[in-house]
Amino acid sequence: MTGGLKDDKKEEECLHSPFIRKQGNIYKPNNKDMDNDSMNEKTMDDIHTKEIDLVNRDPKRINDDVVKIDFEDIIAEPPGVYSFDGVWKASFTTFTVTKYWVYRLLTALVGIPLALIWGIFFAILSFLHIWAVVPCVKSYLIEIHCVSRVYSICIHTFCDPLFEAMGKCLSSIRISATKEV
Repeated sequence: MTGGLKDDKKEEECLHSPFIRKQGNIYKPNNKDMDNDSMNEKTMDDIHTKEIDLVNRDPKRINDDVVKIDFEDIIAEPPGVYSFDGVWKASFTTFTVTKYWVYRLLTALVGIPLALIWGIFFAILSFLHIWAVVPCVKSYLIEIHCVSRVYSICIHTFCDPLFEAMGKCLSSIRISATKEV
């Protein structure tokens, strides 16, 4: 009897705790202690804690056509107008290394502040879309539905009889074309 009371008290304690549920830790949905029903439910991955791919940094290929600029795309010597081989090699190395390190320096200095700015911008954009744009569009669609009903009734009341009468009056007109040679 005391064992059942202890289990009930433990279950009650779990229900009132904001961080621990009967099924397990809410921050670790794949906890082994979860019951079978909750294990069968689909778990939603937290996008804030997922690991990023450090090898493939453009998995959706959004910059394929933009930044694939190599030395050969910028500087080319036509046949018959070649510089010294050493100058060509040094130019290639200078271009490639400069592009690499200036990009890294700019991303280190400006990348994080721009990431912050873009994060704020898209958060505001998402907020406005969710809390302003969609409700306004839905409201407009509801209101325009009422207007469309009134408009439809007016068209059916006034225009349909007029066009039907005109159609009956003009239906007896026959046009024939003859071609004279």
